[in-house]
Amino acid sequence: MSSAFGNCIKISIFGQSHSEAIGVVIDGLEAGFKLNTDEINSFMKRRAPGQNAVSTPRAEADEFHIISGVVDNITCGAPLCAIINNTNTRSKDYSKLKEVPRPAHSDFPAFVKHSGFNDIRGGGHFSARLTAPLCFAGAVCMQLLEKENIFIGAHISSIKDVHDSDFDMVSVSKKEIEALKKSEKPLLNQKIWPLMEETILNAKSQGDSVGGIIECACVGLKPGIGEPMFDGIENRISQAIFAVPAVKGIEFGRGFESAQLFGSENNDAFYFDGEQVKTKTNNHGGILGGLSSGMPIVFKAAFKPTPSIAKEQDSVNLTAGKNEKLNIEGRHDPCVVLRAVPCVEAATAIAVYDLLLENSR
Repeated sequence: MSSAFGNCIKISIFGQSHSEAIGVVIDGLEAGFKLNTDEINSFMKRRAPGQNAVSTPRAEADEFHIISGVVDNITCGAPLCAIINNTNTRSKDYSKLKEVPRPAHSDFPAFVKHSGFNDIRGGGHFSARLTAPLCFAGAVCMQLLEKENIFIGAHISSIKDVHDSDFDMVSVSKKEIEALKKSEKPLLNQKIWPLMEETILNAKSQGDSVGGIIECACVGLKPGIGEPMFDGIENRISQAIFAVPAVKGIEFGRGFESAQLFGSENNDAFYFDGEQVKTKTNNHGGILGGLSSGMPIVFKAAFKPTPSIAKEQDSVNLTAGKNEKLNIEGRHDPCVVLRAVPCVEAATAIAVYDLLLENSR
């Protein structure tokens, strides 16, 4: 079982990519909250594989089964446990990877950590398949946040070198976030998708893959939520976001760009909007000193290209102790970014809801 995430709620994810099922346990949820299972299904469908030409052809419905923690879909105070059956596995595609690890994948360090007993099929417990139960947990937390008028949404910021528009970090709204969630392609500028799709399919046709960036926003969080130092909002969101495989970087607000600015350029001037304190710009991305400022929380997460590619690669044979060429078989995403958008939203919702609970206790 993965180490539990959270201080007030505890999220643990279990299973492997090709095991009978995968699942999640959520401990610490308030009793008496009625889950909207239709909304959870809709949310998880956004992550599900096998839906278009730019994702893996492995078709999984990602139908969840709640086995504890609710009565008539109302939380009862017991740990909430949900499982998702794996129904479309082809384990033979991964047999050679036990000895010859994939470059840029967890195969080699997992082999060392678990003395060669790691489940190599589909990446085992290191697989992006485990983001399905993550999305279930995030969908539950998102419903609890929306009860408090806090909304989270994300879009594809870029695929390789093809860029979407950015959020207006001052005025990103619930309406904009909800529109993205209903869109088949989560983009602010829908006209850019054909070029993104072409970039992905061109890489796929050459046996290669591409990465990209996702931009996420959280609106409605009042100022003063969070803690300084080790438990700041950046810390907690970052920890949750790195639970999504392939994430290699994160920045809040103007992030690394702010290192090139003068303080007079980077500082966000305060002003009163009625009785509410706001900032004229939002270079800080809604977080100051680890605490929410009341402005939208905005960050970007960078995703590496999918390691499992059809091109021949240099690797090693761990049993024979020699260098070896690797040709990967199986079904893999040529780009994970489209399916990762709800995963980023889910991880953010889990972190923010846990912080909100801490603030109320």
